[in-house]
Amino acid sequence: MSAPRPEDQPTHDALRGPLETWLNQKNQSLLEEVIATWQLAMERFHPDEALLERLRQALPAQAPDEAGSSSTMTAFAGALDLIEGAPSQGDLLKRLLDGLQPLVERSALFILKQGLASFYAQRGFEATAPLKPGAVVPPPDLEAIIQGLGRSLRKKGAGYSALLSLLSPYEAADVVILPIRHKRKTVALLLVDSGLRQNLDHPELVRALVLAASAALGSLAAGKDEPAHAPPPSLLPQPSASTQPSASTQSSAPTQMVPETIEAPPVADLDPKTRAAAERLARVLVGDVELYFPEKVAQARAQGNLYGLLRDELERSRATFVERFGEDVEVRHRLFTSTLVHQLCDDDASKLGRVPWP
Repeated sequence: MSAPRPEDQPTHDALRGPLETWLNQKNQSLLEEVIATWQLAMERFHPDEALLERLRQALPAQAPDEAGSSSTMTAFAGALDLIEGAPSQGDLLKRLLDGLQPLVERSALFILKQGLASFYAQRGFEATAPLKPGAVVPPPDLEAIIQGLGRSLRKKGAGYSALLSLLSPYEAADVVILPIRHKRKTVALLLVDSGLRQNLDHPELVRALVLAASAALGSLAAGKDEPAHAPPPSLLPQPSASTQPSASTQSSAPTQMVPETIEAPPVADLDPKTRAAAERLARVLVGDVELYFPEKVAQARAQGNLYGLLRDELERSRATFVERFGEDVEVRHRLFTSTLVHQLCDDDASKLGRVPWP
């Protein structure tokens, strides 16, 4: 074959352009058809039941998750042992919190006394808890549990927020509040929440431990009522006839012993600066009442019953004091009330009359 002649080169160049354009278009069309066919096939690419069955048969048999369940029940059994071995009611509550630690993220106990829930102890909250000393007035949802109108409080609300305010600024997603009862009376509240987790893992075990603690509480109190067991007669020294008591002086009734009661933690005194500021505000508020209602104050001093004559004014003044320093400060230290008695009742508490404040 003869080599192309130089004079034919322009013709070749003119034909190359249209041919390359046509080939590129065909290649692009073919590629699009291949892709469309592949996508259509992939839409029908689903495993059939026969394949799924073979895969299921090929899977090794899986043992149930017994390890987690076993460790949980071991922790629960250990908590029961702790509660059962408590030597006193105060130790019982601390053992309840210790036993709960492997089962929950955060827990705290509050002692009920004089209508207030006083912080007692906690596990799992911040190292700075409690954020402030004192007690809270139970809101209605919490009061219902205290009065026995429900077995537990399983949702967040005013009751949870009130108790949590003493412990942490961070709310959890899941919570349960349970009453600890003795002789059908609620003596303490247990708060448990999920911390940083989404849910409580074992709320039913928590309730079981609370019931066990309530039963142990009753047993400890009952044990205080029973007389100590006497040793066998053969081991007792035999009294002589001269020392043996007469029938008229003998008594078959056992000595009644008062059951031990759960006490709230000792009241911490206010720091001097806080006390001085609280006393100053109390004097200002009481002084305003005396300034603006001199006739009623004079009548109360003469007849008594200051609260009955100045109910609204005294309630507003006390509310201002409580808003500034907290209900627990007034309940524990009675700074506002004592200032009332001193300034408006001549230090005679009977002139104050009956007040609804604790």
